[in-house]
Amino acid sequence: MATVSIRNLDETVRERLRRRAAEHGRSMEAEMRAILVAAVREPGDDEGLLGALGNRFGELGGIDLDLAGRSEAPRAANFTA
Repeated sequence: MATVSIRNLDETVRERLRRRAAEHGRSMEAEMRAILVAAVREPGDDEGLLGALGNRFGELGGIDLDLAGRSEAPRAANFTA
């Protein structure tokens, strides 16, 4: 893994990065990595599990299910028992 130093980063940018990292529950370093990865991503890059499944099975098409209707309205769970 490479190490990168960023010099002369504006204080406003640093503060915004700190807030953004906190919103995502990450360190500032992890947030910077995520930003850089997203910035250089190209079409066709790994799209994760959902993308891989879509690419693998998408041409097969979907299926239509005949689902039975509800006979009664849904009710809230009772957790007191």
